[in-house]
Amino acid sequence: MKIANLIKFVAALAVCLNLANANSLEQIKKDGVIRIGTMGTYAPFTYHNEAGDLVGYDVEIAKAVADKLALKPKFVEASWDAMIAAFDAGKSDIVFNQVTINDDRKKKYDFTVPYTATHTIVIVHKDNEDIKSFADLKGKRSAHAVTSNEGKIAEQHGAAIITAAGIVEQINLIATKRADSTIDSDLMFYEYTKQNPQAPIKIAAINSDATYMAAIVHKGNAELLNAVNKALEELRAEGKLKEISLKYFGKDISE
Repeated sequence: MKIANLIKFVAALAVCLNLANANSLEQIKKDGVIRIGTMGTYAPFTYHNEAGDLVGYDVEIAKAVADKLALKPKFVEASWDAMIAAFDAGKSDIVFNQVTINDDRKKKYDFTVPYTATHTIVIVHKDNEDIKSFADLKGKRSAHAVTSNEGKIAEQHGAAIITAAGIVEQINLIATKRADSTIDSDLMFYEYTKQNPQAPIKIAAINSDATYMAAIVHKGNAELLNAVNKALEELRAEGKLKEISLKYFGKDISE
């Protein structure tokens, strides 16, 4: 067998094995339960509140989809790697956990329509008028965690990096004007400012290219994929996705 044919055979076999592990929509409806992979430790998307209940942006969207399909949601919680491994093994039917759509993942999974859009932004002190674009970072002090992707972006634009352990320290450095900026996602900014409305920060620049997140289903499970897509589009048209977005972020992040 030629190498090219062997590769095609292995890929086809992987799809078949994946489908063998996956429940069909017919079987899911027969059971009356859809098994949903999620971390449960990734606030504000999927986490446990003080009462111990599983809540979050992704959790509420997953529950709304299950309700549309007249199914009971059963959440299968695990760390990221274990969650994906469990999904690959057929222990969950779908994953709602801010999975970024990219070409490598498309080869292995089928993505639903996106329900989250995020942009990379520059955050500065509310009084800062010097930075209005990514290009304005040249020569400025930008606060970032060591080896972060955002720090690399800042360096590419000529910024000097000030080390910060996390977003709280990054914002504190900006608030006290020991740093001029930081780069992060707009989701982080909306969630942070919703929890800390008095924080003296603002968005100075935004990357127009969005990154999209969606749920994943097993490759080739077209009936389930189509049913979930239909449910998500209905929830979008009804304003439910926007409602959930506003609850957690004070901003519609579903478009």
